[in-house]
Amino acid sequence: MRITNVRLTQLTGYLSHEGPFWEERLARPIDIYPEHHAEPPDWTPTEPDGRLRIISAFVEVETDEGVTGLGGPLSLEQAAVIGREFRPLVIGEDPRANERIWDKLYRFAVHGRKGVVMQALSGLDCALWDLKGRWAGAPVYRLLGGPTRTTLPVYASALGYSIDPERVRQRARELASQGFRAQKWFFRHGPGQGRAGMEANLAMARAAREAMGPDAELMLDCWMSWDIPYTLRMAARLEELEPRWIEEPVLPDLIEGCAEIRRAIRIPVATGEHEYTRWGIKLLLDAQAADVIQADTYWAGGITEMLKIVALCSAYARPVIAHGHSVPANAQLTAAMPAAAMPLVEYLVKWNVINQFFFANPLLPRDGVITLTDAPGLGVELDEAKIAERRELRFE
Repeated sequence: MRITNVRLTQLTGYLSHEGPFWEERLARPIDIYPEHHAEPPDWTPTEPDGRLRIISAFVEVETDEGVTGLGGPLSLEQAAVIGREFRPLVIGEDPRANERIWDKLYRFAVHGRKGVVMQALSGLDCALWDLKGRWAGAPVYRLLGGPTRTTLPVYASALGYSIDPERVRQRARELASQGFRAQKWFFRHGPGQGRAGMEANLAMARAAREAMGPDAELMLDCWMSWDIPYTLRMAARLEELEPRWIEEPVLPDLIEGCAEIRRAIRIPVATGEHEYTRWGIKLLLDAQAADVIQADTYWAGGITEMLKIVALCSAYARPVIAHGHSVPANAQLTAAMPAAAMPLVEYLVKWNVINQFFFANPLLPRDGVITLTDAPGLGVELDEAKIAERRELRFE
């Protein structure tokens, strides 16, 4: 079997919803500048009738045996890397030889070891695993040696919800009533907002804990927007809430700074969402900078590389809880791993409305767990009824 084509497609669809979809955003590193901290959430264009316009790219790997693999959603920038740089390298290759293809692409794009280029490699790699599963007539988790479990516990990430304490209480109760026994909430303020921002952050976290109750798991995400002194002050006050972890307190390149925080506070530290490949994750592990590693399957190198990352982390006794860009890919990988190595799946509640919008059967949690199916590959198919516009992307 040989790859005959790598097709890239841009899909446009329209999501109807009641009320504002994005109620609030998280803190960002650039928010140390007041003019940027004041910016509202603007992730998805809104049509005049209030619908969200969703634009996503997908990659399809075609073969001479008629078997096709699907990867995505991708950004247009990632699709361009696949079309311009990677496509010529994989035409004629055996799509089942994922290790060979991964190594070729990595060596070719050595200046793209992080960021958009590695994300593009990840999306293409996931498409190849989908193809391999379809060729074998089996879900990817079986090809990876699983399943170790038939259901996977999920935690709900409340990105995009209001951080007003009363609204947080309401939403946290709603998520708990849906069966989520763990929730993650996102801070809106950092060092640039001073004591007032600190108090607002604390009010949000306390409201979530009060609504969830003492037995639920609470995670708190700083999205790399704090610094060391601010984190130490906040952690001292958050400790009474007993968070399962505090996430990504400082910029990703401040590995020693993250390790310093981990040594100084009594709350576990999670990070790695914005790190790439086994080599980047090894820097975190060697520095003892994290209790939980959060590499993203669709960013850190795809399923092929995540297998190495999970094995590496297991040697350091650090669990991997993959960042939740792609629930279908993460669930396949998690299902194949021992629970100690990959204990949870992240479910970004609002982002999954968008990231799984074009799928015919989005992978949704029920009562706080995901139940696996026997669908071949990654178990995803595009829903033609949701596609308002389709445009083939050409990068000659």
